[in-house]
Amino acid sequence: MTDRHHLLVHGGTFAAVGDRGDISGVRGSGSAAGSPEGLFVRDARHLSRWQLTVDGAVPEALSPVADGDTTRCVLVPRGGRNEPPSCTLFREQAVGDSSFVESLRLVSNRPVPTTVRLAVTADADFTDQFELRSDHRTYAKTGVVRRRQVMDDGVEFTYRRGEWQSCTTVTADPVPDGVEETGTGARRLVWKLELEPHGSAELTLRVMARPHGEKRALRVPRSPAALTEKVLAQEAEFVEGVAFPTGWPELASACARGLADLSSLQVIARGPEDEELRVPAAGAPWFLTLLGRDALLTSLFALPYRPGPAAATLLALAATQAKETGPRAVSQPGKIVHEVRHGELAHFGQVPFARYYGSVDATPLFLVVLGAYVEQTGDAALARRLEPNARAAIGWMLDHGGLTSRGYLVYRADQGGLANQNWKDSPGAICSADGTRATGAVMAAGAQGYAYDALRRTAWLARTVWEDEKYAALLEQAAADLRDRFQRDFWMRDRSFPALALDGEGRQVDALASDAGHLLWSGLLDKEYGEIVGRRLLEPDFFSGWGVRTLAAGQPAYHPLSYHRGSVWPHDNALITLGLARYGLHDEARTVAHGLVDAATATGHRLPEVLAGYGRDTHAEPVPYPHACVRESRSAAAPLALLTAVGGA
Repeated sequence: MTDRHHLLVHGGTFAAVGDRGDISGVRGSGSAAGSPEGLFVRDARHLSRWQLTVDGAVPEALSPVADGDTTRCVLVPRGGRNEPPSCTLFREQAVGDSSFVESLRLVSNRPVPTTVRLAVTADADFTDQFELRSDHRTYAKTGVVRRRQVMDDGVEFTYRRGEWQSCTTVTADPVPDGVEETGTGARRLVWKLELEPHGSAELTLRVMARPHGEKRALRVPRSPAALTEKVLAQEAEFVEGVAFPTGWPELASACARGLADLSSLQVIARGPEDEELRVPAAGAPWFLTLLGRDALLTSLFALPYRPGPAAATLLALAATQAKETGPRAVSQPGKIVHEVRHGELAHFGQVPFARYYGSVDATPLFLVVLGAYVEQTGDAALARRLEPNARAAIGWMLDHGGLTSRGYLVYRADQGGLANQNWKDSPGAICSADGTRATGAVMAAGAQGYAYDALRRTAWLARTVWEDEKYAALLEQAAADLRDRFQRDFWMRDRSFPALALDGEGRQVDALASDAGHLLWSGLLDKEYGEIVGRRLLEPDFFSGWGVRTLAAGQPAYHPLSYHRGSVWPHDNALITLGLARYGLHDEARTVAHGLVDAATATGHRLPEVLAGYGRDTHAEPVPYPHACVRESRSAAAPLALLTAVGGA
């Protein structure tokens, strides 16, 4: 198996291939955060093996796959200096909606007629993505039936488990001379190609994935070139009309790259009336699905430039808003969904993520985005349509969420799901400076800021759209009380900084963390405290030169390669930059923005999910985080937030 993976993403479909364009067939490739190999649609692997051989041997890469919307590579049979390769293969691949298409062009390098035996070995194991994570869990599957059906122009793989049915069809033009069994369940499509002296031959292979429940009429594009043309047209449409800063070309390029990536990360969701919507998926490879927090923040960053994703996201989340209490899904009436999954294990209840509500902050962020959307667009009709959902979300915050009983939004570790249910959701992320994990009912600082902003924005909607002055006054008072409580309970006087959280006993969790910047974005701190926090975030232990670290260096809990305890997250820094600008700290906002844009420039103008926390003073280029999502919607939208915060400065 190659160590490198290259992602092709289009809507709810992605493929991860190696340097030669192959899919190795290795079952457990990658770690929990790494990249699995295969073609994936709706959480299932529809191609688990896709390997090319020439005359029975694997060719070598003369020009390996380069990252892009289409993969291209040049391959040759293995040879030596005294025996040059008999032919050269030009391989091109692209991904479409539930489809994968490949073109192969063989060119003979000999002055005499040449016979080449070309073969592509294909298989579809229909493995659920949760089975491919390296958490060593196994899932029982009884009554599974797998079939391989040879057709005139290819082969069809089918999978059935009770009512669950999936299918992958592989067809070829020209048709293969034969389809062979391999003894492993895979099938080998074989061609015997007669090449004229320095002649050539071309083949096209098309893969159609039909996941369980798919009812749309699907069609595989005729070629990678045709698909690429379509994708580029969609990207251009998504970018069109956005005014990029002319005085800062690097930020302009990052914004354009981000919008193009957002175009490819749109997935289908359903609205309250079962209408079809396109919403931002969280990211590829592991989270090409609707995640409430991620979609809301992405939509918020893009809102001044592309309001459509915000409207679609709000409707999709309203449609999945919880109506009852469900302990396994951590659902309670009014709560906004954290994660929606469509795979086999979710369908049969073997993982709790079909609709999983383990997020303390998606619900207030839903209200923040609704208020911001109406303020930005003037679309009061959406606010009226979603008034019952907004009131239910407020009800959840006050009742089940803990604002009334505990004074703050509260979460508890979920044994079947997430230990932490704020944006820093890895198990050890909410910790003291010495690394001790918070226990009991956790009150994370950032979530309180979101709650404050949600109360204020919903009060504005109640007064201006719903014409309910009494309700508006109630929410404004709740926001003011929350602000007073927070500054009393969270502010660490000896460090002049807010605690990362309060634990179940109400004790301050004293790590110095970037979440304080979210409090600036939400406006929870008064001006004096806000200015102190903003300037502190730009000191060298926090600011790496590429961005603000999630945890300040020098604390025992800090690690530059930890997911949430010392790394640099673009979306985190986007919120911080917006917060700095809100408090009038414009020089500091520009410093963070320039660091992040420089990081994007060093990585082809595309910001990854997360960067390592190593400082720019000792590392002239940003150090990658080893398992980051390369395509991540919040990071793709982060340059737009920077543009909002600092303009073209």
